[in-house]
Amino acid sequence: MSRKGGINPDVERTIADLLKAVKNDPDIPLEDKLKVIDRALKVEALKLKARDEEYGSGFDVDTD
Repeated sequence: MSRKGGINPDVERTIADLLKAVKNDPDIPLEDKLKVIDRALKVEALKLKARDEEYGSGFDVDTD
């Protein structure tokens, strides 16, 4: 089963813009900044999974 698509470029762009805005605004609480950073890291992890053809393929293999 091959994967189609990937991360929506608009979502990537929005998170990147939000990350830039949050990093530069000293009035935003640290907790909110960390939430944005966490989302950006999750997007990066999803991009890596989408590129990896082998990801999850081991679940179909019978080891007995």
